[in-house]
Amino acid sequence: MKQESTSAIGFFERYLSVWVGLCIVAGVGLGSLFPGVFQTVAAWQYANVNLAVAVFIWLMIYPMMVNVDFASIKDVGKKPKGLCLTLVVNWLIKPFTMAGLGILFFEILFAGWVDPQSAKEYIAGMILLGVAPCTAMVFVWSQLVKGDANYTLVQVSINDLIMVFAFAPIAAFLLDMTNIIVPWQTLFLSVVLYVVIPLIAGYLTRKLLDSSQEHHEIARFTQTIKPYSIMGLLAMVVLLFGFQAETILDKPLVIALIAIPLLIQSYGIFAIAYGWAYLWKVPFNVAAPAALIGTSNFFELAVAVAISLFGLHSGAALATVVGVLVEVPVMLSLVALALKTKQAFRD
Repeated sequence: MKQESTSAIGFFERYLSVWVGLCIVAGVGLGSLFPGVFQTVAAWQYANVNLAVAVFIWLMIYPMMVNVDFASIKDVGKKPKGLCLTLVVNWLIKPFTMAGLGILFFEILFAGWVDPQSAKEYIAGMILLGVAPCTAMVFVWSQLVKGDANYTLVQVSINDLIMVFAFAPIAAFLLDMTNIIVPWQTLFLSVVLYVVIPLIAGYLTRKLLDSSQEHHEIARFTQTIKPYSIMGLLAMVVLLFGFQAETILDKPLVIALIAIPLLIQSYGIFAIAYGWAYLWKVPFNVAAPAALIGTSNFFELAVAVAISLFGLHSGAALATVVGVLVEVPVMLSLVALALKTKQAFRD
């Protein structure tokens, strides 16, 4: 199987947190100046799905799903340690540590600064981030650490298949454990809309483009649509922070309060995965992407589900968007850390 994935990290991806930050400012400013416009957009809903946000979410998710290669699953047994590591971290550790940190910070440590209802919503957003594994940018992180491209592709493909069946039950279980009411019908509808349909669309696109099995057309196509994916993300951030403008202006410190446990989660999960890979004597070209894949969150899905379950104006939606803000600088710092410690691993 030949490498088909991304080129080196581009200008927009490298400074994604800067663009997200600028869009946050723009969203809050526009939301406070033109609240009627955002109220009109917020009303464009069908079955608890905001149509404008859905379009932007699909723009973000679809390019990742095009990269998913079901044929790569036949290579699942070639590097079992790395795959085992990321699957355990993604599905048996990360969701539960995220829920625990949410409860610790918003029901105990930050209880004096956050009202109980908002605290529940922030915890819900964190849980959805924790249950959603590996964003599309894991291909970029893997390449930056010179990771095994085929392994990364296998890992993403397996995770996306598991996500179809595991995301909703784990999310519902953790939300229920934290006394948050979950509308199951809406949760399953979200999985169908934002996982199953894009996954099928990505598969059909691959079949249409990849008749030669050389993957050149797929690589060209994903490079072509990548700018639209980033534009979808930034437009969605403007919308979400426009919807949340009043809350943010009233409580400007809320962004920092949400970011703190998210940062602890990210660095903590990387330490667990990277340390486990070292002790298990996993080669660096598998260990580094495995730890980065375990750390990364599929924030696109988390944002979409948070909006469907709790609404555009909810604290859960806000928490997932803060996850977008912290993702890129955190992951770039972890890439740098992995490269500095490369010599500790065997080839």
